[in-house]
Amino acid sequence: MDRKSLLFVVLMTTTFFALNHFLFPPRELRQQPIQEMAPIQAVSTVPESSKEKFYVIENDYQQLVISSLNGAVAEINLPLQTPSSPSVIKKINIDDILEKDYPQLDHFPASSYTSYQGSFPQGKVGGYYPLLRRNLSPYYYALSTATSDPETALTQYRVKKLEKNCIELEGITGGITLTKTYTLPLEASKTPYSFELKVKAHQDPSALHITTGIPEVEIISGNASPSLKYLYKNLRQREIVQLISLPKKSLVTIERHPEWVSNSNGFFALLLNPEKGIETSIQAEQIAGEKAPSRLSSIDAEHDRYPVNQFPGYNIHVPLNKNTKEYTFRVFAGPLDSTILKQNDAVFHANFSGMQSLHGWFAFISEPFAQFLFLLMKLFHATIHSWGFSIILLTIALRLMMYPLNAWSIKSTLKMQKLSPKLAALQERHKKDPKRAQIEIMNLYKEHGVNPLGGCLPLLIQMPFLMGMFDLLKSTFELRGVSFIPGWIPNLTSPDVVFSWGTPLWMLGNSFHLLPVLLGVVMFFQQRMSTPQTAYGKEPSEQQKQQKMMGNIMVVVFTVLFYKFPSGLNIYWLSSMLLAILQQWWTKHKGIRV
Repeated sequence: MDRKSLLFVVLMTTTFFALNHFLFPPRELRQQPIQEMAPIQAVSTVPESSKEKFYVIENDYQQLVISSLNGAVAEINLPLQTPSSPSVIKKINIDDILEKDYPQLDHFPASSYTSYQGSFPQGKVGGYYPLLRRNLSPYYYALSTATSDPETALTQYRVKKLEKNCIELEGITGGITLTKTYTLPLEASKTPYSFELKVKAHQDPSALHITTGIPEVEIISGNASPSLKYLYKNLRQREIVQLISLPKKSLVTIERHPEWVSNSNGFFALLLNPEKGIETSIQAEQIAGEKAPSRLSSIDAEHDRYPVNQFPGYNIHVPLNKNTKEYTFRVFAGPLDSTILKQNDAVFHANFSGMQSLHGWFAFISEPFAQFLFLLMKLFHATIHSWGFSIILLTIALRLMMYPLNAWSIKSTLKMQKLSPKLAALQERHKKDPKRAQIEIMNLYKEHGVNPLGGCLPLLIQMPFLMGMFDLLKSTFELRGVSFIPGWIPNLTSPDVVFSWGTPLWMLGNSFHLLPVLLGVVMFFQQRMSTPQTAYGKEPSEQQKQQKMMGNIMVVVFTVLFYKFPSGLNIYWLSSMLLAILQQWWTKHKGIRV
């Protein structure tokens, strides 16, 4: 590969990953036009006169913590996977850190509570993923029936009924008497991670709205990936899932009448599906991270490891329909797992699967490649039952599919190496006439049937697959928490960890990741194999020096870029390069005609 080809590949790769990972937060495609409105003002502290009590109903998939304030949901905690639990949520490194080092912040529920079994001073430590409980502020609870006045969030409700899977509360919000009933399904395995909310209003409730609440932050490839969506039907009654542009500071109005709305953190989501649909516009707002801090902000707080201002929350307001006195809301609060969503779709026929999508700046390009890659991975996984080895087998399959193209590219590179002395001689002969030198070089290429971009083409073709794998690992719940090599690669969707330390270092953070270093080493040797060798006793030409320099720059750039990327992506690219080296060696040393 010549200098220009290397430079082009480096620039293109760097641009993609920089845009997708470092420079921009994930943005939504097909953004709906929005109307800016005045922000909702909320106080940050709860008056001492508001005596809050918590009530718990739970099953094998969810623990709902209901507050006496406004009858809203203060927490939604999802059980972690155990041998006796049907939960699909695996424990990850963050869960271990909180349980071991911050147990005071890892109780489920977080406060004293009452269930059908009695009253308890505190919940147990660990064992759950807190989908919803940022800051535990009643102003940002889920399924709150509120008005434009934030103080209605502090309305006291009384419990009329409390059973194992059901709780009924009654209170007055904005002068409207409401009865709210939360019910967990008796056969939870048919609609896992779903429950029902019924709201009965004794007056016209059109001045009220229901909120989704703010999901907990989920770090994916070093960034948070919040996403707001809704489903609506167009004039042809076709269901369309629309992505909402993340609000900046103020409340925004979406001029649609959706079937459902969802608030996602990337791997998990809270979906609100009114049985009768939504007759009016919905609204979305940004909540500053300082007002609703994530649980992550407590980790290594002295070094500001997870700054609260970098993780704002988002809340969706769904107005209640005019002159409707009874509402039924189906609520999904759980992982964006394909199987789980299809189970719910089979019962509710509401296209919950539409919540799934890739996250990233170039997701519209990478999505078809990601779907193809995941299809192959699932086929391999069904046979060997290891996602890590499935990635390696996927890489082998792709290399086999592109073997003829790669072989042609390697031969082109080897021809370029053989022509290197002649090219150097031409450049030296016409060094005072660059245009003439360029013409002679192109004639030389044509005479020997060499394409100067031949070595670059396979990398260009592999780029969409690399992009697809990158976005796949950021967006596929099935790969979250999946271990490949215990003690080294505990989670394919996060970087590998060899060892960790306390004080974060620039670029390295708090952990040493070996896979991207191995990636850099393999790339270095691959570049050495691809670089034309200088004859013994002769100085390398200027072109050879530049090519070597560009190769070294490419090694450094990829190592830095991939350092905090998911271990699954590093495994994929490392396997691909090792196979490329093997094919290059085979072509060069086994007598294949060049």
